[in-house]
Amino acid sequence: MMLGTRDRQVRELMDDPDCDPARLAATLHRFDTVNRLISGWGRVYRRVVRPFLRSLGRPARVLDLGCGGGDVIARLARLAADDGLRAEWLGVDPDPRALPVARRRSGAGLGFRCVDSTALRGEGERFDLVLSNHVLHHLSDDELLRFAEDSLALSSGLVLHADIARSRTAYALYAVGITPLAPGTFLRTDGLRSIRRSYRADELADALSPAGAWTVRRPAPFRLLAVGRGRA
Repeated sequence: MMLGTRDRQVRELMDDPDCDPARLAATLHRFDTVNRLISGWGRVYRRVVRPFLRSLGRPARVLDLGCGGGDVIARLARLAADDGLRAEWLGVDPDPRALPVARRRSGAGLGFRCVDSTALRGEGERFDLVLSNHVLHHLSDDELLRFAEDSLALSSGLVLHADIARSRTAYALYAVGITPLAPGTFLRTDGLRSIRRSYRADELADALSPAGAWTVRRPAPFRLLAVGRGRA
């Protein structure tokens, strides 16, 4: 597999509106385990999210764009609650198929909506922290810029977009490591396609540059984190 160049043409199975709904639901459920293992959000929470929420000195509003099954924002909400940090958490996704899975995680201060970033911006919504996980590599160049600009407009504080860092090592390790979790899901096929579609750090910095000032970090192995300052 050639990974020196980002593959913009390959499409993930779960992005097909006619994909098997049972396998899609199973995939969204199992993302909880996969993201705990590889997403790096535990480290990002400790190093970035927790200090930022504490610095506010008041309850925060946090938005997860493209939340899928809702596991990332639910995990962050639990971590913050354990640390005594008060916040309202909202996960949104424009794909209505994700919401039944996400809403099973709803609880006090944690809710979900079927809406996209542009619609939220049109509603005049404002948040202290806007984040996403594994969204950027799904987007075309134009969609990426609109998404980045929307996220900055929705935040009065931090914007954090986490994604995969494309590499041959990541591809090889994922191909083997995902096998026990893959049956009945799209995890293996779509995960490998995700890596092919994903950016390297310099590529992501270049792609985001027309949308404003972004810093692209590597918070964990095979991970990228684009950090911006909100404009709201």
